[in-house]
Amino acid sequence: MVEDRAPETPEGDEPIKRRKNGLYPAVSDELTEVMKSGWADTELRDLQPIEQAPYAAKRRAALSARFPGERLVVPAGNLRTRANDTEYPFRAASEYVHLTGDQTQDAVLVLEPNGDGSHDATAYLLPRSSRENGEFWLDGQGELWTGRRHSLTEGEVLLGLPCADVRKVADVLREATGPVRVVRGYDAGIEAALTDKVTAERDAELKEFLSELRLVKDEWEIGELQKACDSTARGFEDVVRVLDKAEATSERYIEGTFFLRARVEGNDVGYGSICAAGPHACTLHWVRNDGPVRPGDLLLLDAGVETHTLYTADVTRTLPVNGTYTDIQRKIYDAVYDAQEAGIAAVRPGAAYRDFHDAAQRVLTERLVEWGLLEGPVERVLELGLQRRWTLHGTGHMLGLDVHDCAAARTETYVNGTLEPGVVLTVEPGLYFQADDLTVPEEYRGIGVRIEDDILVTEDGNRNLSDGLPRRSDEVERWMAALKG
Repeated sequence: MVEDRAPETPEGDEPIKRRKNGLYPAVSDELTEVMKSGWADTELRDLQPIEQAPYAAKRRAALSARFPGERLVVPAGNLRTRANDTEYPFRAASEYVHLTGDQTQDAVLVLEPNGDGSHDATAYLLPRSSRENGEFWLDGQGELWTGRRHSLTEGEVLLGLPCADVRKVADVLREATGPVRVVRGYDAGIEAALTDKVTAERDAELKEFLSELRLVKDEWEIGELQKACDSTARGFEDVVRVLDKAEATSERYIEGTFFLRARVEGNDVGYGSICAAGPHACTLHWVRNDGPVRPGDLLLLDAGVETHTLYTADVTRTLPVNGTYTDIQRKIYDAVYDAQEAGIAAVRPGAAYRDFHDAAQRVLTERLVEWGLLEGPVERVLELGLQRRWTLHGTGHMLGLDVHDCAAARTETYVNGTLEPGVVLTVEPGLYFQADDLTVPEEYRGIGVRIEDDILVTEDGNRNLSDGLPRRSDEVERWMAALKG
């Protein structure tokens, strides 16, 4: 990687100069003039709006109706430093993406209030780097360094809304009058420009509404989630085919294999893949992925492809590394499968959100009592939560642009809410018997099982978006045998 020490990008055509140091000489006037000319016109004139543009417009309309007469500011966020002068890959804020479909860094959506209670929306974007001031080749975020950005005109066509230069937005906001709300946590510069105009309480209300706006997915979003699940299924198949290579290396081979599937299809992963073999499966968020993969052990693979539009799957399968469950592994696996079946059956319109968790926990508790690990009756165990020693976590969460979507929604609309068509959630019960748990028979210790699927609430029940992967233990074994040839 070549090193960049350029100054910040200026506005307009103000000249940009690279300071002289041990690595870079000063830029001569002659070179400056040479670099200004001889470039073809690359403005794109045959663009079409992005697929989500009409859906994003409807979401902005809902936002406008909720906060009439108020200026609303939703930033995309900025690059974050990884180390020294290198940054993490940029990922735009989910609130901004949901309202625009755009994913560019430093961007800001502003809804300006009209006198009639409606709003005029403007996407403030970083325009193409200028050929006149040298930014395109001298600045570290210039076109020759990081690639071509869309012009503001191109942005207007793609997003279906007016676009302006984001380098002017701070001044626009400082001069604004009247009530303002901003989504905090993504752009310190924007927040500083509004510091005397906003309150934490009012901004929290905006964040809550935008989170709740994502609770029910539209048809386009459901299609993207289905694509994510389908790609994820192909990634799991890839992993099964190379388990012998993982045995010769480590869990890292599994992680890399799944990531390769995401990348070759033009996507990414929605979160750090959990590739937990053997007793690592008992660590809920095992993402070190540096342990051995041994025949006779189970592999808990929790992974999800994130589409290029940023919608992610979240799927877990617990697989026998050698293709066949032992008797004790099957016993535990089948209990989790039965719990998941009960949980999925409880997902339907009009049901309380908590119902699927309660249904799954009841089945697991019944098995733990049946096995003699807990003293019944079952109702007493559930009331005291004693089963949680081995079930540990909730049975699911909302899914969408974030793997744990809608996290800022109010309790009464989320965990105490009611399911309706268009909601997408995970159902993922598990049992985890830690390797050092002396309260269970030795044969249980070090076994962790979780099964997770992505479930869409439909008009008459539910649909499993990730049903491209088998779940029942005997089906899993036949599936693995076929893939291994």
